[in-house]
Amino acid sequence: MNCNTVELIGIYGSDQTIAQSAWTSTNRELTNEKISRIEKLINMLAKEGHHTPFEKSSLHFLCTVDVATQIQILKHRIGVSVNSESARYKELKDDKFYIPVDWTEEEKNKHVIFCEFCIKEYHETLNRLISQGISRNRAKESARFKLPYASQYVLDIMFNFRSFIHFQKLRNDEHSQLEIRELAETMLSLVKEKHCFDISLNAFGY
Repeated sequence: MNCNTVELIGIYGSDQTIAQSAWTSTNRELTNEKISRIEKLINMLAKEGHHTPFEKSSLHFLCTVDVATQIQILKHRIGVSVNSESARYKELKDDKFYIPVDWTEEEKNKHVIFCEFCIKEYHETLNRLISQGISRNRAKESARFKLPYASQYVLDIMFNFRSFIHFQKLRNDEHSQLEIRELAETMLSLVKEKHCFDISLNAFGY
């Protein structure tokens, strides 16, 4: 594994779910006439800042990312649920690490050598610590200090739709770090392919 990856593993809700949530204050019952007004309603909600109905739909992703990207994702704590693979609780054996796509081949090769050295040190340190009488639990959680910043971890991420839009506005932006921007772009593309939120995405400029 030398690149970050994204998989869309679940969707709850749709444009219709969002519209029905907004109509709760009056009448949620859907008629053909109300269905014809969904686009107008969603555009109004987005424009006027009435965003709570967008929280009633969710997007579920499974990602493999580097440490820097993981940290940036964890900063999105409102409306986002994240679970992560942990080197504290298990010995990492997949030896995954990220290689920046925009580096020269020479720099990439040096980076691979460095990461492979660090990972080898990680496994050897873990075993040495255990042989020195340190508990396996403590050895696992402390040996990870030998791992490089490029190490990759699997993240289970769920956004409500409102938080997903906020994430897109901050991270799918030219000023964002390349890795998180590419992740956001891929997430958006995967959601668009499902056509569940065409009206809502368009209302927010996507």
